[in-house]
Amino acid sequence: MNNTSDNNNESIPVPKKKHGANKLECYDWLSDLPESHDETEMVEVQFKNTRKGYYKNSTHIHLEKGDMVAVEGNPGHDIGEVTLIGRLVLLQMKKNGIKPDSPDLKRVYRKAKPNDLEKYEEAKSREHDTMLRARKIAEDLNLNMKIGDVEYQGDGNKAIFYYIADDRVDFRQLIKVLAEAFRVRIEMKQIGARQEAGRIGGIGPCGRQLCCSSWMTNFVSVATSAARYQDISLNPQKLAGQCAKLKCCLNFEVDAYVEGQKKLPSREVALETKDNTYYHFKTDIFKRQMTYSTSKEIAANLVTVDASRVFEVIAQNKKGIKPEKLEILDDQEPVRKDFEDVVGQDSLTRFDKNKKRPGNGNGNNQNRRRKKTGFKKNNGSEVSKDEKDLGNSPSQNNNRGQNNRINSNNGNGKNNNNRSPETPAE
Repeated sequence: MNNTSDNNNESIPVPKKKHGANKLECYDWLSDLPESHDETEMVEVQFKNTRKGYYKNSTHIHLEKGDMVAVEGNPGHDIGEVTLIGRLVLLQMKKNGIKPDSPDLKRVYRKAKPNDLEKYEEAKSREHDTMLRARKIAEDLNLNMKIGDVEYQGDGNKAIFYYIADDRVDFRQLIKVLAEAFRVRIEMKQIGARQEAGRIGGIGPCGRQLCCSSWMTNFVSVATSAARYQDISLNPQKLAGQCAKLKCCLNFEVDAYVEGQKKLPSREVALETKDNTYYHFKTDIFKRQMTYSTSKEIAANLVTVDASRVFEVIAQNKKGIKPEKLEILDDQEPVRKDFEDVVGQDSLTRFDKNKKRPGNGNGNNQNRRRKKTGFKKNNGSEVSKDEKDLGNSPSQNNNRGQNNRINSNNGNGKNNNNRSPETPAE
């Protein structure tokens, strides 16, 4: 009967766990090479988001990324997700200092069956209540510790308690009480405040998910010197994260600030001029601009100059020369260069064409025949646009003169052909 039930369970397809949302997951850039998946029998299995291990697939089960498997535990078995297979597993093991031939490596039993997944989900559902009861028990025992999380093994026979403590804690009595209360094997693991924030998660002041809960896997100590290098105000409320420690992001850009600071003059040197003595007030490292004040205590008569000018004044002071002013005079101010086309391209509007005015009928052909915008040839003479609009072209004037002569001849019987059209008849 047991064999029949196992065969029936194996025939039921087990849904794969959604992968890609875990911060410890490694991108498999060798997934396009099928031959690399058969080079080793080692696989990477990940558990509750912050714990993963490397197991030996000694029975050569066909595994793919995202498969839920039952692996060897201590004691019993555990349920986890396959997150990496093939050649990249060996590289990850080398990175973490794990030898493939180590005798401590455990084995992969099988792919997880529906019964295994039911027990696994049942054990996970008890974790929150177990954590709350464990906190109450630790408080009753007057232990200076905080239980931050509880993780059950896949078969439910073992529970890992993650706790935070500033000092060393004697929790031998606590283990006995917890074992009697929950009837499981107890394992205690101490973590730091940063690891606790990574396990709980949250939203940072930047409005994004906490780095420790999204992608950070190792925690480097953060010192206040990182804030000093970046000229950040030493306000504990703004520098501390949700874990009550200095924010990890203070270390992200400190190297760039340190390198930039090396190319700037010393802040301890005072600048001597004929009118006053200037002391360093603040520095814009990336713009290479330094602001000086005439007082050490307060911001008085602030002057912002370039770092090259500061080097120049320091060199003059060493020679015993005091410039008249700290800032560069107008006649000494360097000329600011305009934009130069270093690529060799023309203006971006070089392909644009002037819009043609719409014409009536064959207006396009008329525009093509025109040589000048305001003039048009007529019998060898040029007519301006204004004259054309007023109707005072020479041809029109000649026609009018001829009509006038004809009318005068008809009326008076005289020949006025020799007279100009403008001269009145006698």
